[in-house]
Amino acid sequence: MPMKIVADENIPYVEEAFGGLGDVTTLPGRRIDTLSLRGAEILLVRSITRVDATLLEGSRVRFVGTATIGTDHINQEYLRSRGIAFTSAPGSNANSVAEYVAAATLAIARRKHLRLKGKTVGVIGVGNCGSRFVKKARALGMRALLNDPPLRRRTGDEKFRPINELFCADILTLHVPLTYEGIDATYHLVDEAFLRELSPQCILINSSRGAVVDNRALASALDSRRIGGAVLDVWENEPNIDLEVLERVDLATSHIAGYSLDGKANATAMLYRAACEFLGVETRWEVRSALPKPYCERIEIPGRGTATSLATDATSDEDIIADTVRQVYDIKRDDAALRQLPRVDAGERGDFFDRLRRDYPARREFRNTEVVLPDSALQLANALRGLGFRVRESAERSDSRSADPRSDL
Repeated sequence: MPMKIVADENIPYVEEAFGGLGDVTTLPGRRIDTLSLRGAEILLVRSITRVDATLLEGSRVRFVGTATIGTDHINQEYLRSRGIAFTSAPGSNANSVAEYVAAATLAIARRKHLRLKGKTVGVIGVGNCGSRFVKKARALGMRALLNDPPLRRRTGDEKFRPINELFCADILTLHVPLTYEGIDATYHLVDEAFLRELSPQCILINSSRGAVVDNRALASALDSRRIGGAVLDVWENEPNIDLEVLERVDLATSHIAGYSLDGKANATAMLYRAACEFLGVETRWEVRSALPKPYCERIEIPGRGTATSLATDATSDEDIIADTVRQVYDIKRDDAALRQLPRVDAGERGDFFDRLRRDYPARREFRNTEVVLPDSALQLANALRGLGFRVRESAERSDSRSADPRSDL
């Protein structure tokens, strides 16, 4: 009899990847329960399924994988006690999260008529996601202040500063796991006292875990204008989020920062390879063969002053960057989708939130898009490359150089 595999339906390509290993049953993550696991040997989840003794006791599950960076929903001590193999997908969607935060930063800066160059961004948590965003922030001309106590203790590197030194930041972004105990506990890290210390113009961005921020304290701080704004992708009590908090934040999305198709497919591939190693079988499925053609393969930006240009003489590089990012990922569409939540019947709002995640449209990462620029736009080219785009000079200039024997010197 083929091995039974139960998987969250939001894991892309899971049937194609794992179909060669057994019979795959996909379910909504919140509906994976002891009954659905009857006879299953492999369980594949995302962040909304709590994996512990309540779920697994008495089951035949011997391998658990989560297609996420975070593991706070997994009781790893229980898995170890039962000899159940476990794997996660660290780094799989880190670039997706970093691109989300970059898009959010550009969008909110435009809304509030801010220029990012020279502004200070505080990054709390400088692991896979945070470190990638730091590079993108610097590409935008921002100064980055870093806070990561575990990394500071491990490396001794003084670039990781005490958290109070980040309170002056114009933008503060969170990239930490959700933990409840110990010196680095992050539950309600951002509470009323924390928010009082921030500068009045500070914009808070949370794409880590909802309970890292006390949502009610945040709503109060926004009401009283003690901070300049907020972007939330993650919420307390998902999927039943607080509508008053939703109403007050500047950008609101449905826990999809890491939901680029590239990132989710990377996670599937990581779980698949780990499962094959556990089972002692050869890998046969390749993620590259599964991904579709990018929907935005090329963006051409003519020189300033041309009739078809995005860039007039009065347009800044930052405006051009924001428009380029928007063409690949328009975060305001995700915001508009979640803003429909108050119109949904109260008893159906949780399902609506989950549907936004389940039916999330394909979003590709910046590296799938080539941006063609005038040869004189060196600073713009460097910024776009720093964000992750592929950049080349205009065809006319490239052609002329290819004809010049000195071009290879």
